[in-house]
Amino acid sequence: MRRRGRKGMAPFAAGAIVIALVAIVTFLVFGNDIPFTKPFQVKVVLANAQSIRTRSPVRIAGVTVGEVQKVQTVGDATTTVVTVNMSDRGLPLYKDAEVKVRPRIFLEGNFFLDVRPGTPGAGKIADGGTIPVSQTTSAVQLDQVLTSLQSDTRKDLQKLVQGYGDALDGTPKPGEDATQDPAVRGKTASEALNRSLHYSPQALRGIALVNQASQGTDLHDLSKLIAGTQKVSAALSRNDQNLKDLVTNFNTTMGAFASRSGDLKSTIAQLPGVLNLANSTFANLNRAFPPVRAFAREILPGVRQTAPTITASFPWVRQTRALVSKPELQGLVNDLRPAVSDLSSVTDESLKLLPQVDLVNRCMIDIVLPTGDKPVDDGFLSTGLANYKEFWQTMTALSGESQNFDGNGQYTRFQTGGGPETFTTGPTGVSSFVGSPLLGNPAITPLGTRPARPATKPPYNRKKPCYTNTPPDLTARTGPGF
Repeated sequence: MRRRGRKGMAPFAAGAIVIALVAIVTFLVFGNDIPFTKPFQVKVVLANAQSIRTRSPVRIAGVTVGEVQKVQTVGDATTTVVTVNMSDRGLPLYKDAEVKVRPRIFLEGNFFLDVRPGTPGAGKIADGGTIPVSQTTSAVQLDQVLTSLQSDTRKDLQKLVQGYGDALDGTPKPGEDATQDPAVRGKTASEALNRSLHYSPQALRGIALVNQASQGTDLHDLSKLIAGTQKVSAALSRNDQNLKDLVTNFNTTMGAFASRSGDLKSTIAQLPGVLNLANSTFANLNRAFPPVRAFAREILPGVRQTAPTITASFPWVRQTRALVSKPELQGLVNDLRPAVSDLSSVTDESLKLLPQVDLVNRCMIDIVLPTGDKPVDDGFLSTGLANYKEFWQTMTALSGESQNFDGNGQYTRFQTGGGPETFTTGPTGVSSFVGSPLLGNPAITPLGTRPARPATKPPYNRKKPCYTNTPPDLTARTGPGF
């Protein structure tokens, strides 16, 4: 019987598939990139990258986030450009990122790149960007330490130590310490340093205060200061020419200070008093800032409205300019000029009139008006009314009783009647009876005059102000008869 043939893959096809799988695995393991993908790349400039090799790990906070793809030396210099592939876990990187070359643990061997991503405020590094050498540091190798202490270097170091010892223990020659403090003249440097220890407690206390103040008042003040200093230093390193100009200008400034050392010394002597005053000044300013801040917040709406207000005032300015032009207000001013001259003369004269008017006003307020408001005390004939009201009532009564019969005039007639008693008034001074007395014969003997006639005429003084007089007494008293 014939055997049935087995069906399956041919040995050649199976071998080809195995070879292809081994090639793919080998490429994935030892290749730099995954096919059909392009990783994020960044270039790192190192001053010395002898310890960095291709496929050296790149880590952030101990976590591997990439590897070195390429290491290139720039010309004949020791500066090296390292191309790094970064995974998504290590992104984003910022422009102030820092890279350090650090040794791996003993079992790992070799070195790795330790990356600090930077701060978001600096902006992101684009794909293919560069981290400059000013933001990178390299690890110090043991051979570098050993080569720094070769025989020539050791001899120079010995000379330096011997010279330093002579400087500390050597006796100064005549004239070398002429400018030193009298307390240390003629003494060695070590003796002078020992004497300085007497002043060290106070100096160290001041240094301690400065160190404490340098820590700041809030958490992380010192770290923020260091970070800010690093940013300034990095900015200066990126602008070499500006830094060079700064050093040159600083040298010029220091030379100017050195040329005026006497004035600078006197200025520094006055500095403690200025600093004491500055403390109180700053304290007052600190207390003034909250009201100023509140005022600034309150004035902001007004400031925002200033521009619209100015814009709205332009039509008014145009109208005002037309109003004060020569055809308008200037012509009116010319017409009013004579009147203004007369008005100024009236003003000058009013300076004399107003004091007299003031005297009249005070006389009316203090004497006349209070006197008119008082009632006249006339015994059983008293009405209790203010006497100015009685005056107008009397005028009304006289007007009613003095009407003539035929309406051609007004008369007031008085008739005493007849009686056995006779009296005379004495000289009256009436024009029709000059020097002659008036006679009457009442029915009964007169009791007297009411109000009483004063014995003497009151004095009349034109220089005495009216308001200084005593208000008159309005009590109706009966005087002696004729």
